[in-house]
Amino acid sequence: MDNVTFLTPGLWLRIIVSVLCGAMIGLDRQLRGKPAGIRTSSLITLGTTIFVTLSAICAPGQADQLRVLSQVVTGIGFLGAGVIMSKERSVTGVTSAAVIWVLATIGAAAGMGRFGMAFAVTLATLAILLGVEWLEESFQKLRSGPHRRDSPSYGQTEE
Repeated sequence: MDNVTFLTPGLWLRIIVSVLCGAMIGLDRQLRGKPAGIRTSSLITLGTTIFVTLSAICAPGQADQLRVLSQVVTGIGFLGAGVIMSKERSVTGVTSAAVIWVLATIGAAAGMGRFGMAFAVTLATLAILLGVEWLEESFQKLRSGPHRRDSPSYGQTEE
């Protein structure tokens, strides 16, 4: 990793990329009324970016940076677990927990100066969140009305 110290353009670029990517995903989540909106998502990516950057500054050896990454993965798992709820045989929040986990990877990529990777993961995440919802809605529309199997007119032909 290049020599990044505090108050340098390299650090600010990492911060800007991580917060921008986090905010893009957070905006999607917030508009849908889901946990981990803009603020939370931006803070997760920012925090991960700073942890990864600090490990590179304070302990330039690769083993120490990998140790920090593994601890971030563990810690973010606990944060994600906090949004998962089980109630009356129904589990909610699993997608939000997965988004939190992915946000940490985006922050790690930005913290390592892998901006292309950070943006690619952001775009892939948004594509999954938006694309799967579109597919679900499309199939729901196909299953409604006379196309429902339990509809009285299902299978009847027009004369």
